[in-house]
Amino acid sequence: MKRSSDRILTTHVGSLIRPPALQEFLRAKQAGKPYDQGAYAACLAQSVAEVVRQQAAVGVDVVSDGEFGKSISWSQYVLERLSGFERRPITSGAKNPFTRGVDRERFAEFYAELDAREGVATTVEAVCTDPISYTGQAELKRDIDNFKAALATVNVEEAFLPVAAPASVIPDRKNEYYKSDEELIRAIGAAMRTEYRTIIDAGFLLQLDDARAAVTYDRMVPPARFADYRDWLALQIEVTNAAIAGLPAERIRYHVCWGSWPGPHTSDVALKDIVDIILRLNVGALVIEGANPRHEHEWRVWESAKLPAGKVLIPGVISHATNVVEHPELVAERVVRLARLVGRENVIAGTDCGFAQGPFHRRVHPSIMWAKLAALVEGARLASAELWA
Repeated sequence: MKRSSDRILTTHVGSLIRPPALQEFLRAKQAGKPYDQGAYAACLAQSVAEVVRQQAAVGVDVVSDGEFGKSISWSQYVLERLSGFERRPITSGAKNPFTRGVDRERFAEFYAELDAREGVATTVEAVCTDPISYTGQAELKRDIDNFKAALATVNVEEAFLPVAAPASVIPDRKNEYYKSDEELIRAIGAAMRTEYRTIIDAGFLLQLDDARAAVTYDRMVPPARFADYRDWLALQIEVTNAAIAGLPAERIRYHVCWGSWPGPHTSDVALKDIVDIILRLNVGALVIEGANPRHEHEWRVWESAKLPAGKVLIPGVISHATNVVEHPELVAERVVRLARLVGRENVIAGTDCGFAQGPFHRRVHPSIMWAKLAALVEGARLASAELWA
């Protein structure tokens, strides 16, 4: 993993807004309708090539494929790559898993409006009914081949592929096969190791996306105790470490955020209360949300928490969730204050989260997404001028 040795490098979390032509194929695929598979493959390859070209053109140093090959969301895509799960209609009267959480109870009227506008209700659930194994080799090879072809035409520093960390694989899954939820998550981690290893073997950085690590606090406490949540999180980190055991830590990034939804987030767990557990991860970089107004102040956590030697911090210095384009001078300010704490060579400027949570769900208009990434690049340039003055 390259470091900011002579200037602040830039990257983002991974998921970018899909173009309309690609979305048409994905709609048909999700709906189980017939579509021209050859035309879809050609459109996907072309879309990946274009989004990689756009990232390079705007000046992003460490780029992704936009997650364009995933026909479902950033976490649910794994349903198409793991055996052992069955999709069932949610029975009438069953509680929608999206309605859980202290924040949702406190601001119930707001969330009712948000859900109606964004359509978060789901009609199916994933149930583990058989042993889990990895079956997505063909889809993964396609994504790797498309990404390599796109990268051959641009000049960037590095490239990464984002995938779900074990805790975030198929959120709200149900278990009808394994003896316990712990046995289930360990089986998921063991199966996902195939995906993790294949990405690294292909020459890319691996990014483990883990929104559920922090978000689960809001769903557990209360009625559970904070200590129960920390025990749960420690287990997820242990499983993740087992899934990447023996893989080069310097090729792995870990992304943790507090969820992408545009809500109050008043019951989010504080970074200072979980940073010690997150630092147990055997990874080379921590990608941590830090630009939204609920968590921006947490840059000060690094005044007392020590970033281990060899690790890189990739803070979110622009938000994916607001249409306001950050001023480059604000981006530079966010970068510089962290670089003063952990060392300029240990900081890469990033985004809070992905700009698209799935093929059809985005937080900003595509034109604003590119304007924000341009502001990220310019802010990193300003920060570099100050840090290397």
